[in-house]
Amino acid sequence: MKKILLNAFGVLGIINLSAQKVNVTESAGWLESAYVKWNPPSETVDSYNVYYSGNGITNKKIDTQLIRNYGSFFRADILGLTSGEYSFKVVSVVNGVEKENVVTSNVTVLPYDRNGFAHSNNRAPGAYNFDGTLKNDAVVLYVSEDNKNSISLNVTGANSNPCIGLQNILDGFKKGKDTRPLVVRLLGNVTDFSYMLNGDIVIENNNNSGSYITVEGVGIDAVANGWGVRIKNASNVEIRNLGFMLTDAAEGDNISLQQSNDYIWVHNNDLFYGFPGKDADQEKGDGALDAKKSGYITFSYNHFWDNGKSSLLGLSEANTVNAYATYHHNWFDHSDSRHPRVRTYTTHIYNNYYDGNSKYGIGTTMGASIFAESNYFRNSKYPMLISKQGSDIASNSTGTFSNEDGGIIKAFNNYIEGANSFLPYDASSNPIQFDAYVSKTRDEVLSSSIKALKGASVYNNFDTNSSFYVKNLIVDEPSIAKDKIMKYAGRVQGGDIKFTFDNSVDDKSYAVNQALMSLLKNYKSSLVYVQGIDYTPVSTHTLSIPTNNDQTVKPNTAIEPMNFVWGGTASDLEIVGLPANGIDFTKDISTKTLSIFGTPTSDTSFTVKTIGTGTPISATGTITIDTDETSASVETHNFTINGLSSKFYTFSGTANINSTDGTATYDELTFTKRLKIESATVISYTTKKKSTLTLVFDPSFNGKIKLNGVNYVAKDGIVIINDVPIGENKITKGDTANLYYIKTEFEKENLMTSEVSITNSNISIYPNPVQDKFEVRTNLNNKINKVTVLNTLGQIVKQVNNQSTIGMKGLKSGIYIVQIETDNGIETKKIIKK
Repeated sequence: MKKILLNAFGVLGIINLSAQKVNVTESAGWLESAYVKWNPPSETVDSYNVYYSGNGITNKKIDTQLIRNYGSFFRADILGLTSGEYSFKVVSVVNGVEKENVVTSNVTVLPYDRNGFAHSNNRAPGAYNFDGTLKNDAVVLYVSEDNKNSISLNVTGANSNPCIGLQNILDGFKKGKDTRPLVVRLLGNVTDFSYMLNGDIVIENNNNSGSYITVEGVGIDAVANGWGVRIKNASNVEIRNLGFMLTDAAEGDNISLQQSNDYIWVHNNDLFYGFPGKDADQEKGDGALDAKKSGYITFSYNHFWDNGKSSLLGLSEANTVNAYATYHHNWFDHSDSRHPRVRTYTTHIYNNYYDGNSKYGIGTTMGASIFAESNYFRNSKYPMLISKQGSDIASNSTGTFSNEDGGIIKAFNNYIEGANSFLPYDASSNPIQFDAYVSKTRDEVLSSSIKALKGASVYNNFDTNSSFYVKNLIVDEPSIAKDKIMKYAGRVQGGDIKFTFDNSVDDKSYAVNQALMSLLKNYKSSLVYVQGIDYTPVSTHTLSIPTNNDQTVKPNTAIEPMNFVWGGTASDLEIVGLPANGIDFTKDISTKTLSIFGTPTSDTSFTVKTIGTGTPISATGTITIDTDETSASVETHNFTINGLSSKFYTFSGTANINSTDGTATYDELTFTKRLKIESATVISYTTKKKSTLTLVFDPSFNGKIKLNGVNYVAKDGIVIINDVPIGENKITKGDTANLYYIKTEFEKENLMTSEVSITNSNISIYPNPVQDKFEVRTNLNNKINKVTVLNTLGQIVKQVNNQSTIGMKGLKSGIYIVQIETDNGIETKKIIKK
């Protein structure tokens, strides 16, 4: 319903004009935007018009949706301004007639900093020009909590029009046939949409170089609350001025560049905690800003708030074209690690503020070349690390980066204070165990004799290549960069969430800051309404989308069944793309369930869509065959998460979890629960391939542990045993110890017979997501002995014996782990409680 405020005098037309004059309280310029705030007049008015003048423009009216009511005041943000001087006029409107107006004094607008690889080759990512104005023919959408599911647009190339709801609109742009520049402007606190893709809003445009998309927040308080943004198969995309919090999407990231992207600019965002994941290293959520299989990327002026894993750049995509990335003027505010963690990419990291980082700053692996210059490191434990050398292995021979090859960091003019260790290259005294080569001049060319210890990669000297922006860039001095970052990083004016860390505690802590988490969980927007946005009842179609609708399986391996459930006024669910390539489906009209199953013979994709009265909801799925024969399979056991339940390892004799928690880290995981290794403790497992065994104990443990009766000595709590023989193996006590983690890594992918039987057991959970209860199903005569539901901290919240139905009433919304014990072993699955 439209929100209009009238009083008796307004209705009768008896109005005191001077009483309709607004009281402007504040106006200021920002980066290619400005704002004005005012108190409402003493007499009620219907609405307001706002105009701006400056840079040759006189009294240009802004979009009405940029005017918002916050109860005691109104605020209008003016976007798409070139740098310069501007003034604003605020006019009250009654019965469609403009009444009193107030003109502000001039304010100064500054330009965004567009340095970085995303703007290479004269590209301007997003729907704005280089000067900050909108591109010609741009379409602007305004999305608030009121209209998020009803907003509509006709899109060229869409399956049907109009496209209703934000994700349906973005699905319309997926084919890249509509090349109008698109701007999505979010207003206020926007929670989950009725239709998303695995908890994300996904942006695609088929890599059309003539397509441009911007998703941005308006003002200081635009929040993506509970969902993330995922970009794939896209070109020229910009994400800016948004706050991300408590994301519980399946991908797990606040913002993710998933695959096949180029010219992507992510800047001026506030990145808070995500929803806790199931792994020990995901209590702050998964990645804040991750990218893989993408090129020409710039991440700048983002504010990372105590994130556990800030930014992973790259997986193993050594052949990704144009794998160039820039990080500049980001505020890594007490975030723990990955600032970024770089694999393979050529990366320029400059003018960032590393502010109390408990684990490490920059990490390089797998042949990456990094130029790190003019950054400000304050109490960053290890400012720079190269995998398997220098500070990475000085106190722990296993290192931080899962035994990956190293890369090379060229460092210049960085300011470092309060670091535990930083080991620069020195040809005479330290030619091997170094963290970075500290160059004497900015344009110094590194010799090919300077190599990573593991992998022997060399620096590619991209920064001296005149074809890149880096060579002639003028950067800020570290102290100047720090001041600039603290003023401009994150959303406009630093956003509406204010929090100050206690450096004496938070610099070294990688635990969740409970005060900050509480602030996020209890966050409420002060926005009352957006002028010009009416509430429209949304479609009553419903579609429950499984969390496993994108799967990758080995050749000749069946997929885990996918179950789509429709409801509301939807009468049916249609599917496009199946049956095909060994994948088929069945439909149960009585339960309104469409099930997809089979063993794929090639990569397959499909789309499902509801049918019936109301707005249709659609979803997609992909099935990919992993043909990488070189990857090693791994069997792990994490006592913090799994306790004494394992389908691979057997714990017998005396097997007790220590009642006192400890702390250990490995493979970027953090552990607290530990098994006491006592005289009668036996850990048994059986292999059919040669393997490597890794055991993680207390960091201070340097004693012995036995494998098959042979003693092996730990170093700083780590034991790595190579060439473990095929057959049954037993781990027993050497010395008294506490064991946190076991990893068996096979030479090649080799699923054990017992594991195959469980994987192929077709155990499934229905429905998922769940509201009140769920059912465990299996197609085999496989007795369900016990079902255990755990929260993401590994605590048991529900447990039933010899039952297949489990109630979930009374549990909080979020992600839970379900362990299903059958005669064949224990199967672990994830479920979402709505």
